[in-house]
Amino acid sequence: MQTEVFSDIFPLLSTANPQTLEWLLNTAVEHEYPSGRAVLMEDAWGNAVYFLVSGWVKIRRTNGDNSVTIAILGRGDFFGEMAVLDESPRSTDVIALSPVTLLTVSRERFIQILFKDPQLHHRMLQLMVRRLRQINIRLQMRSSPPAVKLAHTLVHLGDNYGQNSPEGKEIFDIPLKDLAEVTEIGIEETTKIMEKLHEKGWIKIDPVNNFIYLVNFKQLQNLANKL
Repeated sequence: MQTEVFSDIFPLLSTANPQTLEWLLNTAVEHEYPSGRAVLMEDAWGNAVYFLVSGWVKIRRTNGDNSVTIAILGRGDFFGEMAVLDESPRSTDVIALSPVTLLTVSRERFIQILFKDPQLHHRMLQLMVRRLRQINIRLQMRSSPPAVKLAHTLVHLGDNYGQNSPEGKEIFDIPLKDLAEVTEIGIEETTKIMEKLHEKGWIKIDPVNNFIYLVNFKQLQNLANKL
């Protein structure tokens, strides 16, 4: 993969030194996973950083035989960097929701890259601050109506991972159970709200191709902002 393509896929790295990107790509290892396959198990956190080149994954908190989806990530995002830096054990795993292509960079190489490029180090800190803010927003929204919370989840996915199409912003057709767990509402409520949004023409679900089209993105944003 060329450095220009890599920086286009991962906007966070767009300001990194081209030599740094080239070195990162030379040390990265490509992996492909089918839908449903475990990408990262709880005992493997801290070994590498994972760059999501294509596809969708869910991050799942595990507790014995029980598991809850706590985040959904798409193309252009990455994970594992915090475990690399703080070396803490994790009780989460990562599962492919669709066919996935990843690039992995070992812990040692990733830390070397951060020391080589102060600009990248700064951008990484910015990312961590942004993720903390997202957690704070989710905490603030816990008392919001279910429809507002679900609209916020859809807008977040559309803003971060959506691809523009004639139908609207295109995201993966997230399983309702995962969508409900990430939004922290019941699956029945999630089903009813998604049906209502579909009836209003704000979203369009294409189960054959596994897409959700956010047709009226502005209306979804307005609903999501009703904190």
